[in-house]
Amino acid sequence: MKIVHYPRKGEEWNEIISRPHLDVSQLNATVGNVLSDVRQHGDEAVRKYEEMFDHVSLDALAVSQAELDEAETLVSPELRQALEMAHENIARFHESQRFEGQKVTTQPGVDCWQKSVPIEKVGLYIPGGTAPLFSTVLMLATPAKIAGCREIVLCTPPNREGKVNPAILMAARIAGVSRIFKAGGVQAIGAMAYGTESVPRVYKIFGPGNQYVMAAKQQVSLHDCAIDMPAGPSEVCVIADETSRPEFVAADLLSQAEHGTDSQVILITTSESMLNEVKKEVEAQLERLPRKEIAAKALDNSRMVLVEDMEEAMELSNAYAPEHLILATDDYEALARKVVNAGSVFLGHYACESAGDYASGTNHTLPTHGYALAYSGVNLDSYNRKITFQHLTAEGIGSIGRAVEVMAENESLDAHKNAMTLRIKSLKE
Repeated sequence: MKIVHYPRKGEEWNEIISRPHLDVSQLNATVGNVLSDVRQHGDEAVRKYEEMFDHVSLDALAVSQAELDEAETLVSPELRQALEMAHENIARFHESQRFEGQKVTTQPGVDCWQKSVPIEKVGLYIPGGTAPLFSTVLMLATPAKIAGCREIVLCTPPNREGKVNPAILMAARIAGVSRIFKAGGVQAIGAMAYGTESVPRVYKIFGPGNQYVMAAKQQVSLHDCAIDMPAGPSEVCVIADETSRPEFVAADLLSQAEHGTDSQVILITTSESMLNEVKKEVEAQLERLPRKEIAAKALDNSRMVLVEDMEEAMELSNAYAPEHLILATDDYEALARKVVNAGSVFLGHYACESAGDYASGTNHTLPTHGYALAYSGVNLDSYNRKITFQHLTAEGIGSIGRAVEVMAENESLDAHKNAMTLRIKSLKE
């Protein structure tokens, strides 16, 4: 990790908050070609790319009932119990986010209100790869079910035997997924965005993935299907001082670094001795990690920053807008009030990022790459639309009718004015 002492605002800060650059210009053409093929040739194209990229020949894309039943026998009772507890906590937290619209009388005779309506069909993408993310199934499917989405479709890549990780299937059953398909990568995004003979078309796609999946999501979002949010590699920022526990801080940095070689971790501290102790702990703990090589490459993108005081630490963190922010200090409550930009915040010495990743109840699908400046993480609202309603009585026409006429006339929209004028006249007859 690069160590920076007392950086000055401006160029030095900009370097600290910069993310690893990904040149997607070359892969965009490849992604576009795969999407076009899936749009035109449906299941045939999906199976072709499954053979090409996942090295598996599939007779059918859909996961069968027999495979779902088999997964029940392959998941240990301990893991099943953990999944059920996590699901219960995630459900409890997201249930609390239900929207209750209120009818508002803006003028006499003019009533306006909103109703929250679930998106009917949603698609969830769950990566396989080096770490099959069954936890993400719970994070995405649980609020979709609570919101009332009529169809919840899940795509995930199979292994070379054509099997889906049983923990993914178990999590899908627990969380209420409607249908599961064996498809990964760009072809899965295309299948959900356009629909195939097997995979139904959905209206919004959720879920993480590699740079090809992210590029595919962004391409289909231009014309065909909404997506949860733009995303880049995962990241964490830890703020520490002399009260922090260096072994905890190091563990939090490494838990994020092991996600992938393009992940990024940042330590911001007011204590030089803490910085040095965390550095030693990171080096020691790294040696014991099975995913040591992945974490080590992520640390090459990462920084430890020594700043003057907590005011500067929080200002730098807000400029960075981290996906995950850990306030690993005794005075976390005071610091929490200064948080402006972050995806999810972890308070105190015991709130490790892992808790939110799995079982505390908050959602772990969060804005990365600085998108926390403007985006929220996945929540119950992500699966709903707010439809507005309004009702005008004759009294309402009297209240706002003339204002509408004047505004329409001054925008040179005579048909708009006429729609109101006719109603005003009808009340005088």
